[in-house]
Amino acid sequence: MEKFPLKGGRSTISTSTGHSTSYQAVTKKSNGQHPTLTSTTSLSTLPPDDDMIDITPTNDNSRHSNTMMSGNDNMRHPSPTHSPFGRDFNDHDETVDNNKQEVTVRFSTSFDGPEEGGISFAGMADNSDDIPGIGQYDDFHTIDWQRDIARDRMRHRYIVKKRQNSLCDLIKGAHDAWSGWLCVLLVGITAGCVAAVVDVGASWMADLKFGICPQAFWLNREQCCWSSNETTFDSGNCSQWLMWPEVFSQAREGVGGYIISYFFYIFWAMSFAALAASLVRQFAPYACGSGIPEIKTILSGFIIRGYLGKWTLIIKSVGIMLSVSAGLCLGKEGPMVHIASCIGNILSYLFPKYGKNEAKKREILSAAAAAGVSVAFGAPIGGVLFSLEEVSYYFPLKTLWRSFFCALIAAFILRSINPFGNNHTVMFFVEYKQPWIFFELIPFVGLGIIGGVIGTIFIKANLKWCRFRKYSRLGQYPVAEVLVITLITAIIAYPNPYTRMNMGELIFLLFKQCGISNSDPLCDYNRNFTDVNSAIEIAAAGPGVYHAIWLLILTFIVKLVLTIFTFGIKVPCGLFIPSLCLGAIMGRIVGIGMEQLAYNYPKVWIFSGECSTGENCITPGLYAMVGAAAVLGGVTRMTVSLVVIMFELTGGVLYIVPLMAAAMSAKWVGDALGRQGIYDAHISLNGYPFLDSKDEFAHTTLAADVMQPKRNETLSVITQDSMTVDDVETLLKETEHNGYPVVVSKENQYLVGFVVRKNLNLSIENAKRMIDGICGQSLVLFTSGNHVQTLGPPPLKMKKYLDMAPITVTDQTPMETVVDMFRKLGLRQTLVTHNGRLLGIITKKDVLRHIKQMDNEDPNTVLFN
Repeated sequence: MEKFPLKGGRSTISTSTGHSTSYQAVTKKSNGQHPTLTSTTSLSTLPPDDDMIDITPTNDNSRHSNTMMSGNDNMRHPSPTHSPFGRDFNDHDETVDNNKQEVTVRFSTSFDGPEEGGISFAGMADNSDDIPGIGQYDDFHTIDWQRDIARDRMRHRYIVKKRQNSLCDLIKGAHDAWSGWLCVLLVGITAGCVAAVVDVGASWMADLKFGICPQAFWLNREQCCWSSNETTFDSGNCSQWLMWPEVFSQAREGVGGYIISYFFYIFWAMSFAALAASLVRQFAPYACGSGIPEIKTILSGFIIRGYLGKWTLIIKSVGIMLSVSAGLCLGKEGPMVHIASCIGNILSYLFPKYGKNEAKKREILSAAAAAGVSVAFGAPIGGVLFSLEEVSYYFPLKTLWRSFFCALIAAFILRSINPFGNNHTVMFFVEYKQPWIFFELIPFVGLGIIGGVIGTIFIKANLKWCRFRKYSRLGQYPVAEVLVITLITAIIAYPNPYTRMNMGELIFLLFKQCGISNSDPLCDYNRNFTDVNSAIEIAAAGPGVYHAIWLLILTFIVKLVLTIFTFGIKVPCGLFIPSLCLGAIMGRIVGIGMEQLAYNYPKVWIFSGECSTGENCITPGLYAMVGAAAVLGGVTRMTVSLVVIMFELTGGVLYIVPLMAAAMSAKWVGDALGRQGIYDAHISLNGYPFLDSKDEFAHTTLAADVMQPKRNETLSVITQDSMTVDDVETLLKETEHNGYPVVVSKENQYLVGFVVRKNLNLSIENAKRMIDGICGQSLVLFTSGNHVQTLGPPPLKMKKYLDMAPITVTDQTPMETVVDMFRKLGLRQTLVTHNGRLLGIITKKDVLRHIKQMDNEDPNTVLFN
């Protein structure tokens, strides 16, 4: 039975959680020269220890020892080093004094030059020559929030202290202060440019399925028709744009033209989908899906190497253009969050303050997620709220400001490039002149209820299909699955004009208000427009409207079923646009129904006021907008950010109250039918170690019920001054725990600190190789005082790797409090004591397993090392 459930599947593990960060112990040389670094001590101030053995290697042969590269990009991206010493060295010049068993390290830093021998903190230098692997975070491990934040605070205090020394230090201090703003500025600019390229490329390839512009094949249909002198276009086509039948000298209409158009529609859809799936499988497997569940997990402190790498960025950007152009039931808005997060991760390495500190890097990633939504919808405020409400785990006020700035810059860049070719930054600009009526809140709430039901149906069905894909042979053939779904989608979609058109165009059509220039069957009313400036009269729906309603019902069913099977296939795919499309169809049908009720029963008391003048008092497009928000809210369970995104998306600021009513109703109904939104459900499906801060722990268990080991079982510990190197190595071989408590003695198990397995392994190996006299009989000491030793080999002092301030709780602490500590402090583990004596340990994996058991779920589904 495992004693500590810290068992990992890899030979290296990440560092322990605790408050302590390391300072340097600096000793003066006897000749009065500048001080040299000899050792590292804990955060508690300790006297310099002259006989402490520093185990820093003198060559680069050990640089890659005991390090395991996991993930897809790890052979291309070396893992960032997180030094537990709170420093990095630049130019090392080491001398070994065997009589004193001491390694003296002379170094120069970028702060003080080669003569001064100043201290360089972690994140200030790139070429660290410390023991390779010490303090690194491995793939599929969680980060130590407390340690990283403490390291950054200590680094900041040092920089502030040094600013008064010279002009150079003052400039470096100023650079450190505004580096965060500069980083998010670069992220916003890059995200805006990438989004513009994606929008232009997706638009061109989507139109390529229908025809081509012979004069300039790189233009889409709208751009091709800009140079035309025609005043009206037939179905959006002009003489400059040739449909595929016309390319082969066939008429647009007729059986032959229909067959040619049908064939090229399927051909291009299959080509785009095959290329997207092949690129993802060959170059960046992490580029599939929407990426938001993984972004949420990464922002909560989990490490997934390569998920935000450059290959993922490139393939995701290209793949989303291809998959959207293939006509699949997916959108590019969710993947834009992943793309922007990749940009934020890559650019953070230009600023070591963020690139070498995982906790600080997540501030940049939160701002990047906001920029992703900003450029996806043209909704910068909604992007900030989306990052705050949906994806971010740690969101201080400073991050809020930077996210706002990043989203603003991204939206400004996208508007400057103007990929849509219009005067609006929003995607579906609407202009309703008719205000909503109070009694319409009833159908708006009804739309919210329907949206919650549809969202729950979608989530449950999609999860069942994804689980089948994951555990069956279907998962072994991702490209074949993509091609089959694309073929079925193309065959079904082409005959229906509403399923054939791009979902963005369909949503815009459903949001629009019928006017004099509308020729779509949805606007086939029995009314005559005599004056363009006059108000639109209420009228009976013509046969075209009823025919369009039947087509929309078929479109709703087809898109709902196809989206269930499409979301989760191995191409980049988002869920925002399909959800908006389903809701807009539902809302438009309800809106037309309400409009006809008002026309046929104008004397009913609810219509007798506003609808008695003969003007159209009901706006079906408004119902489409509210329905779109309802379904999206039912699928994602967003509320505040959803409302803001919707009114920014459409420009309908006057309709915030209907949107709020629908979004809240959808969330209540969705939570009643199933507590998880689509992103949280996929996090659970993939087994990511995510502690949702929105969930409540309502059970009455205590820390003693969850800690490992259980009562009457042996606790694996290390004593502070009585175990030899052989004893420690035997313990490492016999157990697979990620860390070990250090106690006074086996008999007197009072807690001294906590040491990480990886640091033990690497430090012992380097000491044996680099320092004379260290052998299996050498004592391993975690004390700072001089150890009296007359016989035997010299001791190996390990105190600088000891966390002197681990988080502890008593065995009677309620688990509700422990879970809150893990959520709000970002802990990796906490030690359990009773009257000061160590009893056991609780890790994040234990907490996740316990929550699963309390909820009657399988605890072994958690993917955590």
